[in-house]
Amino acid sequence: MNLPKIPRFSAEELIFSAKCFAASMLAFYLASWAGQPRPFWALMTTYVVAAPLAGMVRSKAVYRLAGTLLGSMAAVLLVPTFANSPELLSLTMSLWLAGCLYLSLQDRTPRAYIFMLAGYTAALIGFPAVSTPETMFDTAAARVEEIGLGILSATIVHSLVMPADLTHSVLGLLNRSLGDMRRWAGDILQRQPSPQTAEADRARVAADITQLRLLGTHIPYDTGHLSWTADSIAGMQDAIAALTPALSAAEDRLQALEEADGMLAPDIEALLVRIETWLARQEEAQCGTELPALRDAIQAITQADVPPWNQVLRIGLATRLDELVTRWQVCLRLRGDIDHGLLGAPPRPHPAQTQGQLLHLDQGMALLSASAALVATLLCCAFWILTGWSSGAMAAMMAAIFSSFFATMDDPVPAIHGFLKWTLWSIPISAVYVLVLLPLVQDFATLALICAPTLLFLGALAGRPASFTKAMPVIMGVCGTLAMHDTSQADLVSFLNSMLGQVLGIVVAARTARLMRSVGSAWSARRIQRATWDDLRELAELPSLPDNGEAYLLRMLDRIALLAPRVALAGGTVPGVPAQDALRDLRLGADIVTLQKHRQHLPKEALQTMLQALAEWYRQRIGNHSATPPQGLRTAIDALLGHTLQRPAAGSHPAIAALVGLRRNIYPKDIPEFNPLKEGVAA
Repeated sequence: MNLPKIPRFSAEELIFSAKCFAASMLAFYLASWAGQPRPFWALMTTYVVAAPLAGMVRSKAVYRLAGTLLGSMAAVLLVPTFANSPELLSLTMSLWLAGCLYLSLQDRTPRAYIFMLAGYTAALIGFPAVSTPETMFDTAAARVEEIGLGILSATIVHSLVMPADLTHSVLGLLNRSLGDMRRWAGDILQRQPSPQTAEADRARVAADITQLRLLGTHIPYDTGHLSWTADSIAGMQDAIAALTPALSAAEDRLQALEEADGMLAPDIEALLVRIETWLARQEEAQCGTELPALRDAIQAITQADVPPWNQVLRIGLATRLDELVTRWQVCLRLRGDIDHGLLGAPPRPHPAQTQGQLLHLDQGMALLSASAALVATLLCCAFWILTGWSSGAMAAMMAAIFSSFFATMDDPVPAIHGFLKWTLWSIPISAVYVLVLLPLVQDFATLALICAPTLLFLGALAGRPASFTKAMPVIMGVCGTLAMHDTSQADLVSFLNSMLGQVLGIVVAARTARLMRSVGSAWSARRIQRATWDDLRELAELPSLPDNGEAYLLRMLDRIALLAPRVALAGGTVPGVPAQDALRDLRLGADIVTLQKHRQHLPKEALQTMLQALAEWYRQRIGNHSATPPQGLRTAIDALLGHTLQRPAAGSHPAIAALVGLRRNIYPKDIPEFNPLKEGVAA
């Protein structure tokens, strides 16, 4: 007979578990000493906010305390007001939950936890107290104090006892992103692209940039010196992100020049070797010294006597290569600032951070998720009212919680079912504690002794990413059961009723999500793609470039990171989503931003005509992804490009490069026959 294997834990996992257990016992001791009615709330909170990195614990602690306060205030206001009208109370509590969930989905950073928690905390505190509304304030105050003690204990232990700061994780991501960019640039400059891995590499870069932005939320709370470098890290995130369209556009221009001549000209080959050698240098000072001469060499390729189309391609290539080396130097400078900041040196001035919405948000799915939470909670409340079941409050609470926990997923049902599975495994463990062990406890030492085996084992599993999603439902199931029961008076009937209420609430949340808001990965990918096209349409229709113009590009880059796993889940291809060239829209966005930034160098009427035609094409694509670009748009781009080449103004090269980019990306097959000078004369 094969016996189950006993897991082997690493030192980090054991230390994490020991710290979680120490924090939980400290919280329970303080709550008991303070005379709190349900000290297990404090114990459970320490596991809710626990994380391997101290900065994450501290930020989650702040967010959880803020959310608990908001939710408690809502419960105090709503329950006594509508206690005599169960229907109105159910409606107002459900509307509060739905509204808070919608607000939380407007922020994809960990800060969203504040509003999500505020929503279901009102349900956790309010629904069990509907029969005694006169004690609502005392109950809410007790919950806030218990949760506050749990937050305080977790913060103290994880911050003071062998704290693990964010430095290794953040610097690892920064270095990996720079390394990926350097490899990508090397492939381009050596003309040795790897089609098999290219798209995966680009998607990983986009995912790293998004992960850095999310991780950056915790940096101000870090226990090390990393918090002093928060501005430099944010600036480096933007600089790495800006490298992506520049690299992609340079790759496209080099491919176009090869298609035009059959090979790259010797002066361009020599320039690529020089840039590759420069990029291989790690020292910021040396790179900075050589940068002016390198930029002069880049501009020199625009002076060659070549055919008109090759000339505009060279201008486009030179502009993108100049962006590449300039932004790379910025990355090296900021990376050096971060290292100096970690040693205590004051940071040097750096470019202002990009403002505006930087991550993709889906208002429609947020409304759908909020509606599903509203309906699930109302269904449980209706069943509770109609049957008069004493554990109906538990079902309503669980429906509220589980409708919120997984609201960011395309299809939350598998995750809810997985959580339910491990919650069911927690029931026999909870029964042993509630019905057998805890009634025998007479002092704190005995409590710690009987909790240690279970919590230490589960805590070690929770510290392992592979088993986190299995261990946490069991921990929450056991600790949550202890928190919501009067352990001195619990009996089998009340315990079973409570467990049945939990299961019913979870099942209702899953079934409601299945009917109302579960979507497939292909559907979600097309929706994300349409959002990108809508941003491009909006960019083209703007009368001028807004202050947050760069935010459009960062949002498109974030969508690339979101699209990659969804396209993979859909089988590798999704109609309407250009998986083979996910960066094309990002290049187009960068070109439109450049044109908006250099409007003064272009004829006003011709530019407006071209941008209107471009916006109209994207409007058509949103409704019909297979809509082909109209010939009128091609004519408008050609006329504007020809006019700009015939009457070049100082500083017009970026605008020319942007127009070449539009022409290459929208009409790639027509470009070899294009003669911009003739088009300009005709215009």
